[in-house]
Amino acid sequence: MTELAGPEAAPPVATVERAFSLSESDLADLCEAADAAIIEGGGFGWVRPQPRPVLEAYFRGVCLVPERSLFLARLDGAVVGSAQLLRPPRNNEAQAFAATLTHAFVAPYARGHGLARALTLRVEEAALALGVKVLNLDVRATQAAAIALYESLGYQRWGLHPAYARVGGQDVAGLFYYKRLAD
Repeated sequence: MTELAGPEAAPPVATVERAFSLSESDLADLCEAADAAIIEGGGFGWVRPQPRPVLEAYFRGVCLVPERSLFLARLDGAVVGSAQLLRPPRNNEAQAFAATLTHAFVAPYARGHGLARALTLRVEEAALALGVKVLNLDVRATQAAAIALYESLGYQRWGLHPAYARVGGQDVAGLFYYKRLAD
């Protein structure tokens, strides 16, 4: 049997998984991907790359918060993006049926492999398994690809915040979405 090389090689393998902890190599990959996403303008709240210890502490902390679930996007085994499922605190009985998809990104160098869609669908699947009926999310109005993805997956826009974020000294609008996962 002959191995394929070059342009005839197998396409990259794209996967999504829930992470309960992070190995040192996964943490390094995740921080690198986050930096790339921040630089490109999709930095889930940050507008400038953060010092590595800040990013490492942030992602390690995500794994410790009971109401947060971290999902990793991988391309050929390397972490290239992530998303989080955020459930309301236990004392919020009135909104216990809803959760939030937050801090979703795929590094620019790993786009085009369906990972953003796969991350979103995996978060939806996990939310349903937890009994979540409604999934909420918000996104900067400048993130056209993310908006197109969410709308293609059935998310309904319910609001606009004209001063949602401040980037480069300018206000950036934010869009708010929800999707009913179950009745």
